[in-house]
Amino acid sequence: MQDLHEAEIADAVTPSAPTDGEDAVAIAHLIGALERGVDWPTAVLEAMSIWRTATETIGDRRNNYFVGGEAFDWMLMAERLCEVAGTLIPDDEREELLFSGRFPESFDAERFKELLGAQKHSGFLNYYYGVVVEEALQLAVEREVHKRAVSNGNQYQGDFSEEAYFRIYRRSLTELLQDFCAEMGYINEGVISLSQCKEFLYWLFKYRMRISDKAKVASDTRKGIAQLREIAEAQPQTGGGYAPEQP
Repeated sequence: MQDLHEAEIADAVTPSAPTDGEDAVAIAHLIGALERGVDWPTAVLEAMSIWRTATETIGDRRNNYFVGGEAFDWMLMAERLCEVAGTLIPDDEREELLFSGRFPESFDAERFKELLGAQKHSGFLNYYYGVVVEEALQLAVEREVHKRAVSNGNQYQGDFSEEAYFRIYRRSLTELLQDFCAEMGYINEGVISLSQCKEFLYWLFKYRMRISDKAKVASDTRKGIAQLREIAEAQPQTGGGYAPEQP
């Protein structure tokens, strides 16, 4: 993934679910820092940097913090850590982070990478490009296919995703999903969980890296980022703040 970064394209727990080892240390650090008056974004990011467990199961929910073993789903861990912190984090600021991905305006954006640590920040970039941007690319291409179909008089086709997959990955969704499940050891039932969906997106990203030349990879990545910006511009503004989902 290093080449991707250079080209600019290119480790959470409730009070009822205790952890062991370094993860218990991460939780203790979070609570202790908040109780000492450390600003909560700093405390949360420091706890993230200490956390080591890649996955955990809470009830019926499986949290996979490292998609594909290398893409750090920092927002999923943020949700988990905010749940642990409870009332030590203001409700409105927690909701702003979890729903909009934004820290308060008072947070120094320059400290995000430093607090998260080099390894987690590298994983953050892997997730951004490999999951967030990849999903946006699919949407952008699907919209292109839809626009072309409408211009050709086809106004009633409801699903353009299959053609979009062919244009991006040169294979059908069915074929790609079959190969993904076979490689990951999943039973292919035609339906996947949210966690598996993120894994599939990251798998597709890496597959696209293998089958496309550098110019095509760069072009598709710019298209995905442009789609994300278009979506962000269309959303109501909620008062600013720092959004690390936009590296």
